[in-house]
Amino acid sequence: MAAALYDPAEGYYGRPAGQVGKAGDFITSVSVGPLFGRLLARHIASWHQQAGSPERWRIIETGANDSSLAGDIISTLERLSADAGLEYAIIEPLPRLAQDQRKRLPGVAIVESAEAFAGDPLPSFVFGNEVIDALPFHVIESDGIAWIEQGVTVDDAGAFAWHPLGPAAAEVVGNLPVMPAGYRTEIRCGVRDFLRPLAAAMAGGRMLWIDYGFPQDDYYHEARTTGTLRTFSRHRAGEDPLDSPGEIDITAHVDFTALARDLDATGGQVVRFEPQGSFLTRVASPWLLEMEGRTDDTTKKELRAFQTLTHPGHLGSRFHVMEAAF
Repeated sequence: MAAALYDPAEGYYGRPAGQVGKAGDFITSVSVGPLFGRLLARHIASWHQQAGSPERWRIIETGANDSSLAGDIISTLERLSADAGLEYAIIEPLPRLAQDQRKRLPGVAIVESAEAFAGDPLPSFVFGNEVIDALPFHVIESDGIAWIEQGVTVDDAGAFAWHPLGPAAAEVVGNLPVMPAGYRTEIRCGVRDFLRPLAAAMAGGRMLWIDYGFPQDDYYHEARTTGTLRTFSRHRAGEDPLDSPGEIDITAHVDFTALARDLDATGGQVVRFEPQGSFLTRVASPWLLEMEGRTDDTTKKELRAFQTLTHPGHLGSRFHVMEAAF
């Protein structure tokens, strides 16, 4: 999965940006328009003020793709006069995307890894929108007594094989209940390795992750027998990750209980876990007051975007927000 998604030459995300949006393979909250970034900027500005408005501070974004979200956040912080001392950084290990991001946002630091900041940690707001779901995961199945793991054979392209769990997977499944034979699901073993360099770049601050997923009891409910693995291409969902690898998105929902454990293990304390609709509605409260009484077309368009982002029938309940203090 790591190669299919992140190989610099042939991986799905190694290609130039274009996977996200109406013309791509799937949409995100960013696809709705700039309002999502504007509201995130308000939340970041509020945290910065509560943190005592440090003279130097940093925003670190992961999974920036075409960097449009970064642009929306930066321009909003400037408009709110909340960007004093800000150093905006994007973590982008894929060369093609990094090149495009540098062209679009020349004032932003585009670095391959958060380790670039290990010698200069700052009060930081670290975040990613739909990043955790795209981290590589293991497909596992219960035989009624123990778990086995699905892998791809090396001698017969396009075939799967089952084998005993490796040490990393065995450690994670220790937190799962025993399930009936044939029950299939997913686990992620590399989230802590992903979080550690980000935490090391911080001199206190917040991490915020927005994604689709469930708490553990819901994720591994006995009725969810086939897991959540999905592929996406041209807005069509599939279930075979060996169908055109490198040309399709591969994803699975986030186990937010496991994410909370991983944040705790890297020095964080979860302070928020709620649906995106609840989070953005609270953040948008001052903005909604500003919109009151306006009837121009721009206001109507932004209010429609807000409804798409927050309504339970749209994106409001599909995505959840987990935020941790460091």
